[in-house]
Amino acid sequence: MSLNRLRLFQLVSPALPVGAFSYSEGLEVLVQAGDLQDAASVRRWLEAELDRGALTIEAASLSRLMDALAHWRDRPGAEGWETVRHRDGWLLAQREAAEVRAQQRQMGRSLLELLADLGLPLPGGGTPRLAWPAAWAWAGLALEIAPQEVVEAYLYGWIATQLSAAVRLVPLGPTEAQRLQLALAAAIAARAAVLVDADPETLWNGGVGASLAQLGHGELYSRLFRS
Repeated sequence: MSLNRLRLFQLVSPALPVGAFSYSEGLEVLVQAGDLQDAASVRRWLEAELDRGALTIEAASLSRLMDALAHWRDRPGAEGWETVRHRDGWLLAQREAAEVRAQQRQMGRSLLELLADLGLPLPGGGTPRLAWPAAWAWAGLALEIAPQEVVEAYLYGWIATQLSAAVRLVPLGPTEAQRLQLALAAAIAARAAVLVDADPETLWNGGVGASLAQLGHGELYSRLFRS
């Protein structure tokens, strides 16, 4: 097993201190509305998001973000940074809910701070603000992980976080959650193989239900999660 693959495992570890466990990305709304009540409905939801959710646009942007970050690292200058900043802002604009945008910013900031503490700061000094997908792309680049594996890990990590929330909300037992994670592995690999070379600007987000759930989260009477 390569050293880089072991570094990748560290990125998807639940011990990664970025606060992902505190967000449900609208899952809490769907459970309270009765739309997700068992393992079968959770699986359908996750498969739909893997197919046409905002997640896919973010995943398709990772290799381009890695290229832009590499250009900025190797040829310091405003042009390289502007490319990164533009893509980062464009991805944030795909998220309608303020709670989810705040989540993306907080997790991105936490990951960049962690990487800096580990001796892998962004080039140019300081800690520019980047949201979660761009910060993830920098982690992949800094740890010398291949783009397709970065995309696979991004999708895998999102599924794992959603299943963690589902265990606390549906309810879904931990064994059933692991069964679902295993069952979705092939779909994750297949989507990553397509998305790593896809142009994110030609993709479309069909996750209207997810967006509405995320927008409605702030109006819940009682909440366990931050989004």
